[in-house]
Amino acid sequence: MKIHLSRPDITEKEIQAVTEVLKSPNLALGPKMAEFEEKTAKYAGVKRGVSVNSGTSALFLCMKALGIGKDDEVITTPFTFIASTTCIMMVDAKPVFADINTDNLNIDPGKIEEKITKKTKAILPVAVFGNPAGMDRVCEIAKKHNLPVIEDSCEALGSELNGKKAGSFGTVGAFAYYPNKQTTTGEGGMILTNDDDIADMCISMRNQGRGKGGGWLAHERLGYNFRLSDINAALGIAQLERIEEFIQKRAQVVSWYQEILGNDERVIVPKAEANCKMSWFVFVIRLKDQFIPKRNDILNAMLAEGIQVSNYFPPVTLQPFIAEKFGYKDGDFPVADKVCKSTIALPFYNNLSKDEIALVCQTLKKCLDNA
Repeated sequence: MKIHLSRPDITEKEIQAVTEVLKSPNLALGPKMAEFEEKTAKYAGVKRGVSVNSGTSALFLCMKALGIGKDDEVITTPFTFIASTTCIMMVDAKPVFADINTDNLNIDPGKIEEKITKKTKAILPVAVFGNPAGMDRVCEIAKKHNLPVIEDSCEALGSELNGKKAGSFGTVGAFAYYPNKQTTTGEGGMILTNDDDIADMCISMRNQGRGKGGGWLAHERLGYNFRLSDINAALGIAQLERIEEFIQKRAQVVSWYQEILGNDERVIVPKAEANCKMSWFVFVIRLKDQFIPKRNDILNAMLAEGIQVSNYFPPVTLQPFIAEKFGYKDGDFPVADKVCKSTIALPFYNNLSKDEIALVCQTLKKCLDNA
């Protein structure tokens, strides 16, 4: 590939932070894990942070801590990475999908209440591509129906809605730290909450069910090994200290893309809403209707030119095992299903240069011309 889809931003600062841990005796369950949790919680504006080994683990433990289980229902979005659906299925609950908003691609708050039943135990909105738009309205609906909100902000570290940080809206929230995210720990996730009981339960469950006062071989409940090592935590701390730098770099990349593609009538270029401060996760354009049938051809043509692109996201409801289990078909969620056929995720990372972006856009325009 000439230009890759994503790249982490690692400097000597991060290398030194990790090396210092490797020179210490505390590789796991040490001071860096606690420091990372405290600094992340403070940054997000919540009381507690609980680090885990992935965003998926974070969402799963949120489910478990809220007591969601067999025959329960959780309302969520069909336009997302699959983990926000499978975390529901992992506790034997049923994901119930509400279609998305055409503009911001998040779950449409106006379509949530019609999905609420006696079996509904929570709402799980996703800040898709880093956009927290509508999260406040989802929380209002949840409060009206006395339902907890599991806020999937795995793609939204650093974003804000009306001055309120992503990760602080829900009863519980989650960040993720895969290398394509705004900040990375290599692999990792974080649970965020103001509820001490939920935080303490998640701490126990991530650590093989151990309790506060028990010994290493005392297990109070069914637990898991979802811990984040101090090596990963040290990397996370160093990255978090650079978060404002990262947000600015990514905003500059977005600005260059918008400048070059903004007047191309063949594509829809994403923009932040007025009340949102975006910490961009990815940059995903949409093709106008007449080019949608050619989307996959355009993807393949760009890949052949050495430009790494992707189809963020296929519909969760049409993933084979989910469609088979629940009987979903194309068109069941008209907005999401159409959007999914139109998207192209362009290369996006902190240190992408203006010349590289110009090459991406030049290649895209050529592929559109030939479509």
